[in-house]
Amino acid sequence: MVYLDNAATSFPKPEEVYVEMDAFMRKVCANPGRSSHEMARASAAVVMRAREGIAKLFNIENPLHVGFTCNATMALNMAIHGVLKKGDHVITTAMDHNSVLRPLYELKKKGIIDYTVIMPKNQFGAIELSSFTKAVRTNTKLIATTLSSNVTGMVLPYKEIGEIAKKRGILYLLDCSQGAGVLPIDVNNMNISMLAFPGHKALMGPQGTGGLYVNEAVALRSIIQGGTGSRSFETVQPDFMPDIIESGTLNTPGLAGLNAGVEFILKTGTDAIYKKKKSLLERLYEGLAVNKRIKLYSTIEGYMNSGIIALLIDGLDSSEAANILDSKYNIAVRPGFHCAPLAHKALGTCKTGLVRLSLGCFNTPDEIQYTIKSINEIAAHK
Repeated sequence: MVYLDNAATSFPKPEEVYVEMDAFMRKVCANPGRSSHEMARASAAVVMRAREGIAKLFNIENPLHVGFTCNATMALNMAIHGVLKKGDHVITTAMDHNSVLRPLYELKKKGIIDYTVIMPKNQFGAIELSSFTKAVRTNTKLIATTLSSNVTGMVLPYKEIGEIAKKRGILYLLDCSQGAGVLPIDVNNMNISMLAFPGHKALMGPQGTGGLYVNEAVALRSIIQGGTGSRSFETVQPDFMPDIIESGTLNTPGLAGLNAGVEFILKTGTDAIYKKKKSLLERLYEGLAVNKRIKLYSTIEGYMNSGIIALLIDGLDSSEAANILDSKYNIAVRPGFHCAPLAHKALGTCKTGLVRLSLGCFNTPDEIQYTIKSINEIAAHK
């Protein structure tokens, strides 16, 4: 199979990921931070190495400010519900995922907050930087944006958004579900207050892993309470990272795999991974852009793309096109609305959805050429 659904979950993983998870399950599998025996200590060391790997990748000074969750959705909910209070205002974008939009909507529905949604300026999902400055109010507490659109691949000006947030004294929450492990992220230089990340996408880890970085200056409230292995005689949740967000047993086998994936990225280099994806993306774009029956909703102009080509084939619903690619050509893509309804409203694709081709660092030029040939064949027969 030609796997082009890496924006959902990356596949394959580096071999080290499988090896480390298998070894952990067979030799170490005990609760970290709960017991003092040898296996529990070894398990705790695995978690700490995973924190240190994430910290190194994102230039986080203190690894203990990285807390692990089961995915980026939980991390985003912890960040949003954990910092916002009645009367606060939030700025987000139409290109953001439901994992940002739904928590904000829930808080607005309850009369707790208000928020402003910035609309894209073109069919590729580009966001005008000045829109953030114009949207700021006296009660703006948080700017929450995606790093890169999971629909079109468009990279937002996240470093510049961080600068705006810092100048105005506003918290900045970055959802790096698309782009982490590919694009440069430096929480200090980019003024990122909180960073939510999934483990199973370009960080090369397994599903069921993710996390949240919280700057030490951020006052975060816990939204889930339970056992942490620390201050066990107290009835209140610890108010320090990572315990404030880590209740219950962690997915430690998954974190062993995540750390192996992060180590692969650190060894390979995000720049090298980006350059390879960029080369494949250019080839795919150029092979499809010449066909008048294919409408592209992604651009490679300025190379502000994390590795996605979104398209529609004339006369075909996105689900129908994806089914043909799967059943006839053995190519895995994702159709539909990608949990980003406002993006599709802005792009005018609410009725058809979009076919999303998302590249990974293990795709090959031959796979890309085969995909170009296959999609052009489908378009020719419609």
